[in-house]
Amino acid sequence: MDNVISVKDLMKIYIMGTTQVKALQGVTIDIARNEYVALMGPSGSGKSTLMNLLGCLDSPTSGEYWLNGTNVSTMTDGELAEVRNKEIGFVFQTFNLLPRLSALENVALPLVYAGMSRSQRNARAQEVLNAVGLGDRVDHKPNELSGGQRQRVAIARALVNNPSIILADEPTGNLDTKTSVEIMEIFEEIHKNGNTVILVTHEPDIAEHAHRIIRLRDGLVETDIRNENVVSAYDPTHRYKEK
Repeated sequence: MDNVISVKDLMKIYIMGTTQVKALQGVTIDIARNEYVALMGPSGSGKSTLMNLLGCLDSPTSGEYWLNGTNVSTMTDGELAEVRNKEIGFVFQTFNLLPRLSALENVALPLVYAGMSRSQRNARAQEVLNAVGLGDRVDHKPNELSGGQRQRVAIARALVNNPSIILADEPTGNLDTKTSVEIMEIFEEIHKNGNTVILVTHEPDIAEHAHRIIRLRDGLVETDIRNENVVSAYDPTHRYKEK
């Protein structure tokens, strides 16, 4: 199997004064290319820590993390930044858009670091905004967009570099039920197009869209199961818990 992610005995320990907090206690998982995975767990389970490590936003205390066949667990901050920009697209609950930039400019921003010309950046940003249904909102700033539209801009920004992996941290957390359905439809299309999608959520009805559900507790993998009843976001009979 072609694994895009392989982690072995991943440990993360934080020092809080004289106390050691073991956020991850030896996590071992493989994620194949084009998998759709949900990470779940209660507060303090380690899922956010694991997300940060998988996203190359932090380094493990010990253990190995192989991303597309490269050991990234001992990389410098600068090397991790290069990997992030090339391999990983992030989608956050709070959107993290720059308020003074238009939708097009927000989406094009990661391409600055890729060395593309302005015209190339804008053309690519327009392309992905079209793909998420916002081709007619490219000049709007975040405060001129609804919550769902802002999340679409954030998804377009995550896609603009053609990353291997999409990491989404509670992407529907700030959205109403109807808009959450629309956003999950986009993630379904992203997965169908060949991307690996890793979704952090505490909502079981959102996790039901993933093909595999990994639950963490106390820094350990509690369960890792194949979802035999994957729910399509396009299924009109599926009922979400009202927010």
